[in-house]
Amino acid sequence: MMKIGLIGTGRLGGGIVERLINVGHDVFIWNRSPEKTLHLVELGATLMASPAQVVEAAEIILSVLTDAQAIEAAYSGPNGVLSASLRGKVCIEMSTVRPETQIALAAKVISAGGEFVECPVGGSVMPAKEGALLGLVGGEASSVEQVLPLLRQMCRRVEHVGAVGSGSSLKLAINLPLLVYWESLSEAIALAEPIGIDPERLLDILADTSGAPNVMKARAPKIAAALKSGKPGATFFNIDSIRKDLQTMIEEGKSLGYSLPVAQAALSSFDRSSAAGYGASDGSELVTSWLAIAKK
Repeated sequence: MMKIGLIGTGRLGGGIVERLINVGHDVFIWNRSPEKTLHLVELGATLMASPAQVVEAAEIILSVLTDAQAIEAAYSGPNGVLSASLRGKVCIEMSTVRPETQIALAAKVISAGGEFVECPVGGSVMPAKEGALLGLVGGEASSVEQVLPLLRQMCRRVEHVGAVGSGSSLKLAINLPLLVYWESLSEAIALAEPIGIDPERLLDILADTSGAPNVMKARAPKIAAALKSGKPGATFFNIDSIRKDLQTMIEEGKSLGYSLPVAQAALSSFDRSSAAGYGASDGSELVTSWLAIAKK
């Protein structure tokens, strides 16, 4: 059993907290909106008043934050992570951001006496709760070795892919095909609409093809239900979060000298859905908003 801190208890972070509690760790948490942590406190997490207090209480500090601005606030803001003593402690940063953000943060943490590992993950809420995420690790081998047992409790597979920044590069790469898939699925369902097949049957057929990602097998019933009812189901990774990730991918591509036209086209579609009021809906339900907007 270890004392683990976690900063940022959104959907993914909250799922990780549940997993850590279930495997027996003492978990200390902080979130910008403390009222959103009540269910985690009921499960046994200890709510702290600041990121600095999380550092003081924990041996290893995880952070799962929205973007680079949120990372800057949590680490460098008043009573942030860097205002506490980091000597003898390891920070594991798990947010989906550009590699340069992780590299800059690593330098600050190491200068403050701590060790730094990045581990953005593949997977959403349920894999987080089950310890079945895909961990994409960047960092010094000695630092990674220290936290590997913990990472293996959170992840079904842990890949140390290089220095800090490497994990973030790979995370953007693995997310891109999935996110643009929801746009291609929307277009595919539009083409099949004249046939008049029941949505459950249509989604079942599409899920049983070589073009379907693994996630379709799990999400097909959910998408079919949303198509039939017009009402969104449970949210795992919402449209506005996807927009942020796609924009991050496009910015990183530009920094490498590449344009990403497919990602840009998908972003435009997600932007339209968000503007139409679907921003909080799960990304897999882009198809619902896409068809509704197209018919207006």
